[in-house]
Amino acid sequence: MILTTGAMQREADRHAIEDLGVPSTLLMERAARALAAEAASVSANKRAAVFCGGGNNGGDGIGAARRLAILGWEVRVFLLSERLSDDSAEMLRRLRELRLDAEPFRDCGEIKDWLGTCGVVIDAMLGTGLKRPMEGDYAKAAELMAGCGAVTVSADIASGVDSDTGLVPGAAVRADVTVTFAAPKIGQFVEPGSAYSGRVVTADIGIEVPDDSRVRAVDGIRMPARDELAHKGDFGKVLIIAGSRGYTGAPVLAASAAVRAGAGLVWLGVPECIYPIVAESCAEVMPFPLPCGADGAINEAAVPEIINRLKDADCVLAGPGMRSTDATRSVISAILDNSAVPAVLDADALNAVSGDVSILRKARSAVITPHAGEFARLGGSVEGGRVAGALELASATGAAVVLKGHTTVTAFPDGDVFVNTTGNAGMACGGSGDVLSGVAAALSARFDLKTAVPSAVWLHGRAGDLAAAELGEDFMKPTDVTERLSAAFEETY
Repeated sequence: MILTTGAMQREADRHAIEDLGVPSTLLMERAARALAAEAASVSANKRAAVFCGGGNNGGDGIGAARRLAILGWEVRVFLLSERLSDDSAEMLRRLRELRLDAEPFRDCGEIKDWLGTCGVVIDAMLGTGLKRPMEGDYAKAAELMAGCGAVTVSADIASGVDSDTGLVPGAAVRADVTVTFAAPKIGQFVEPGSAYSGRVVTADIGIEVPDDSRVRAVDGIRMPARDELAHKGDFGKVLIIAGSRGYTGAPVLAASAAVRAGAGLVWLGVPECIYPIVAESCAEVMPFPLPCGADGAINEAAVPEIINRLKDADCVLAGPGMRSTDATRSVISAILDNSAVPAVLDADALNAVSGDVSILRKARSAVITPHAGEFARLGGSVEGGRVAGALELASATGAAVVLKGHTTVTAFPDGDVFVNTTGNAGMACGGSGDVLSGVAAALSARFDLKTAVPSAVWLHGRAGDLAAAELGEDFMKPTDVTERLSAAFEETY
């Protein structure tokens, strides 16, 4: 699914109106019709409040109020601006033809009482052009909507959300549903804006937004079925270097996920001091011991063995549970220097390169999977939004960047970005990242990275959603996600 910017939509509007001759009020009527239809579908209580700004977004709301009134709804329209755009003024004129009118936004107490009787509230205050904090009466209106208990439906974008970045610089409406026009926007799928957008419905209003955006939402994937004549070597050989004393779970989680994600062979190298514990937990994995120091972490003496095993691997994963030591940095640097296959780096492997991210360019191809804290240590910033931040780090390192979060963003150095749509808060626990890294390694051993990495993120999140549906977000654990990977895969064939 292509995700667009506000500027792209405004250009599409201009092209339709100026080049193709489509009346702007016709486009607004179509948007209003879609907005009203969605509002009417979400509540049996046929009483609504519509909050409108002075721009064309407000005109969409006024038009929707008129449509609802025609359908027999009792509607009140509250204007937050005395100045209306020409098209919004025309929508108000048409509303008045029904002997209805808009009211200025003034008495919050009286409005609050009305909202308590409503089934639906429509937010049509601010559109895709917002680039500053929402303040004053707009912020007060957002607060009233939040506490009223009605279903909140936003027009095009939840007011207060930056449509291009997902940033929420001030107050914002938290919509249950957003009816977005012509094409979905980046800010509706990237956190924190994604959490304010609710269910996003795209309404066709008869304009064509160019599909040249490099940002896509991953809302489903396709995996190839296995050839019946295939053998284990056809499904990727994964080498995992992980673990340290006290961190025996991380390597097992990563390796088990790689197996469950379909890897043909998985080798797991761990410090010799924890090898017996790990080996007992790995029935389907081939563990082997590596030299370690007194601190229980893999040391430089392990490098020759690792390099030798790299020759047979199709992907290498390093980092889960390794600890951040000077020896770890040496091991990771050696892997990047000598790997002719994709290298997936997670956890302490990321900390190992955080002092000098330029060493990532040594790898033939690298995938890094930071959470917010690791992202910052690598030099990343989300000040301009998560998409821009992930792209900047991908460009600086030459690596595919998987910026984990509520909506994980995967950015590639060439400018392509994939925003994930699966996953839930139940996955916010230790070990989830290890499972994701194992899935990413398994798929990277079989497919090109632009197929493998976004697919791994989607599958991981989808398996998490299946676990949450069955167990509840408060009660699920990483192994529950691994166990449901097979069901997630089944949905992709």
